[in-house]
Amino acid sequence: MPSSRRRLPVSAALVGAVLVTSACSGAPGPGAAGGPSTTAPERGWDEVLAEADGQTVDLWMYGGDQLGNAYVDDVLAPAAAELGVTLRRVPVTDTADALNRVLSELQAGTEDGSVDLVWVNGENFTSGRQADAWLCGWTGQLPSMEYVDPEDPLLTSDFGTPVDGCEAPWHKAQFVLAYDSAAVTDPPASMDELFDWAEANPGRFTYPAPPDFTGSAFVRQALYAVAGGPDEVPAEFDQAAFDEVAPELFDRLAALAPSLWRAGDTYPQDLAALEELYAGDQVDMTMTYGPATLAQQVASGALPESTRVLPLEGGTLGNASFLAVPVNAADQAGALAVADLALSPEQQLAKADPAVWGQYPVLDPDRLPGDVAAASAALPSSEAVPPFDELSRDADPELGAGWVGPLEDGWRSDVLGAG
Repeated sequence: MPSSRRRLPVSAALVGAVLVTSACSGAPGPGAAGGPSTTAPERGWDEVLAEADGQTVDLWMYGGDQLGNAYVDDVLAPAAAELGVTLRRVPVTDTADALNRVLSELQAGTEDGSVDLVWVNGENFTSGRQADAWLCGWTGQLPSMEYVDPEDPLLTSDFGTPVDGCEAPWHKAQFVLAYDSAAVTDPPASMDELFDWAEANPGRFTYPAPPDFTGSAFVRQALYAVAGGPDEVPAEFDQAAFDEVAPELFDRLAALAPSLWRAGDTYPQDLAALEELYAGDQVDMTMTYGPATLAQQVASGALPESTRVLPLEGGTLGNASFLAVPVNAADQAGALAVADLALSPEQQLAKADPAVWGQYPVLDPDRLPGDVAAASAALPSSEAVPPFDELSRDADPELGAGWVGPLEDGWRSDVLGAG
């Protein structure tokens, strides 16, 4: 989401039920005899498009991003219609809602599922893979994959889980903090300096409460800071490593809490709430995993004109969002056609325009057609947000999905609970 946006835990009972069903002799699970195959059939692209013609693809995606909603409805859907595919956006408050629907239908033996395509990444992708819920081996069929660097680490691994052709890249993201340069004349240059600044300026900083997607990302960024950098934290979750590095993180955030907005007695529930505080001059900083949309908000006047991205020594977290197809998608060919369309140079260019959505492309600039490359270079720039190549320099790798839940649980008990 985002990125696939805010993500709550997928029902462990549903994941377990699907895994058990796959191994037992009851209703067929994914890949079982009589059940939906987890591997896409090999076929020519013309065959895919012929089958897709006339299908209706239900794209389940986070519905709280108005620019994203408008892009899908007003740009991507009309382009899909030219292929004979009706694209229907299904808004959800959390990507886990889409995966839970898939898992419920798989458990019930439903082979013509109501979810055709999902905007996903991170732990929801990992949970779906564990339950064999995603169709795999299909992205190599997409003609638009020729524009993707096959060695790009952001696109070959999703929060530590190998992609393995089970989802198609959609856009890249970079976690950033931003500040009001009119109010903060000597901004901090690192996470440690940010903690010190917040304590020296009580009430002027806060962050969304995990499990909000942005708040959870802030906690992971803080973990790297207190641990001494990404090299000090294993990418794959390990309980012994968690027990070693997490207590210092929670101690630091608990010590920071009294200096936060409202003395840490309450936290913004999501990014929108934090942006409202920032726009209303109640705090001097905000944060986002979508810095290109930050530029649009400044241009529209929703955020102060003096907003600037806060460069941090050592870089910040980077990831990518994807489109996944459930194994029991009723309109599988149409879903593949839409995923390829969304990856095309023309759609990636349209989506990158800050006036449209402002999401960073996943395509390799050196592989783009000349006209698209020229148009990409001509996209409007912003004083508030540096170019993506500058933002993503020295980007920190995302932790494996297994870290997310324990960090969020620990924050609630040892930081929020301590208050």
